[in-house]
Amino acid sequence: MTTNIFTRMMDSISSDLHHLMDKKEEKNPIAALNHYLRQSEQEKEKVRKLIERQYKLKDEFSSEYLKAQDLADKRLKQAEIAEKAGETSMHEFAMKEHEEYQSRANRLKVSREEAIEQLISLEQKYEEMKHRLKDMHMRRMELMGRENIARANQRINQVIEDVSDKPFAKFAELEQYIENLEYQVNSAYYKSTFDSKIAKLEKELLEKENTK
Repeated sequence: MTTNIFTRMMDSISSDLHHLMDKKEEKNPIAALNHYLRQSEQEKEKVRKLIERQYKLKDEFSSEYLKAQDLADKRLKQAEIAEKAGETSMHEFAMKEHEEYQSRANRLKVSREEAIEQLISLEQKYEEMKHRLKDMHMRRMELMGRENIARANQRINQVIEDVSDKPFAKFAELEQYIENLEYQVNSAYYKSTFDSKIAKLEKELLEKENTK
């Protein structure tokens, strides 16, 4: 099971990441990458638990091996004592027990050594996997930074475009409106003072005629 998980993780991380980033039709690659990283972190946690289980298994092999070897040594010593005492049946029983315990100890020793080798390999692959995941997290931060810059530039360009076109058009409309308003005010003022100006001119003309 551990081999399958590591094989799947180690073979797919780089290729899946490259495939993910090469998909131009992906609407939100950052969100997809975040999802993939969450799944990878979950797989990493599963592997960590498998390594812990492998440690316990190695310790169990070591414990059972020591027990079996102690019993094998004990039965061998007892067989020697029985042989010296001339107790044939006891000697045969002790030797049979010794052979069984020794055979068990030998198997457990081999299993323990295999468990140790597998554990070393697992730890090495686990460390490599953690490095790759760390690289992926760094890659995600780089992409997020690029995305932020791209979005910021997009908004800045949009604002510049809007300021370059629409506001000045609005200013032109506003200026024309103010000019029209000034004309209307001036025209109304001229009309309102026209009668008084004519009356003043008429009075001045009469005064000139009277002085002749």
